[in-house]
Amino acid sequence: MDFMSTVKGSLLEGFYPAGWDMAKIDACCDPANKVTDRQAFWNDGFTPVECDNLTAFDTYMGHEIALQIKNAKDRGEKLAMILPVGPMGMYKWAVFFLKEWNISCEHVYTFNMDEWSDADGNTLASNDPAAFQNAMEQALFNPLGELTVPASQRNFATKENLPTYPEKIAALKAEGAKLVLVYGIGRMCHIAFWEPQFAGEFATEEEWKSQCYRIGAKLHPLTIEQNALTSFKSRTTLVPCRANTIGPGLFLQADYAIGGADGVLGRGMQWQGMSFWMTLRYGPTPWITSSYIPTLPGKLFYLSELAGPLVAECN
Repeated sequence: MDFMSTVKGSLLEGFYPAGWDMAKIDACCDPANKVTDRQAFWNDGFTPVECDNLTAFDTYMGHEIALQIKNAKDRGEKLAMILPVGPMGMYKWAVFFLKEWNISCEHVYTFNMDEWSDADGNTLASNDPAAFQNAMEQALFNPLGELTVPASQRNFATKENLPTYPEKIAALKAEGAKLVLVYGIGRMCHIAFWEPQFAGEFATEEEWKSQCYRIGAKLHPLTIEQNALTSFKSRTTLVPCRANTIGPGLFLQADYAIGGADGVLGRGMQWQGMSFWMTLRYGPTPWITSSYIPTLPGKLFYLSELAGPLVAECN
């Protein structure tokens, strides 16, 4: 007895995206497999990196971000970075390494991948505790002090600025800048807030891949609940139901990607294991946004617990 054998006629029938093959998803999570077993569709330069604990995870991921900034500086190149709010712990270590190395971020151009919004794309005030702009300023830009990214080179996903991302990133790449994507993986396997149900709106994969952004995107209910648990201390009533977000037309341009999967709650509980395994094993499909991540060169840092086995354990 499981989900597939009991879903018909239940309140969950039709709740998940139409393109999700639940039996295939279940097979992705087979405990007989190892999550690090390389798959045919993985990029040769893609590597999952296991972390035993959250401190190691934050440190390794922060070091990788700082190293990309340093390497671009050493090459005399500009660097474009797409940045998330979630995970967040890596930023304090990125700051630590950049300060230790005395690396100025004057050559860095940042693009925050998303921001909470209403249906019209209006966003929270920049100093609101829940605003992603505020989170980035507190975690990265302000702590860097004199080494920080110039304010004029920071981009946030407002309804006015988000539509300028494609042109700005294209101009930077034309000047020789590399594009580095930093990301987390959502419970619904989104990257940024590009949700899986969006796939149903497009006739072809190529059309889906061409989408650079969306204003006032409708978020999946499980995305709301994920954020209620991880960012709003369980208070669903505080979570906006929409967001402005970049799309695959931007994040799939990345020359290098730095990912983090840290969705462990403690006492044997977690929210991200299935999403993590789907990302690495399902194979690229617009119905699972994160399934394209292994097709990009880069590193995906993950906490050991997410590697499973993903089996029942009553808590």
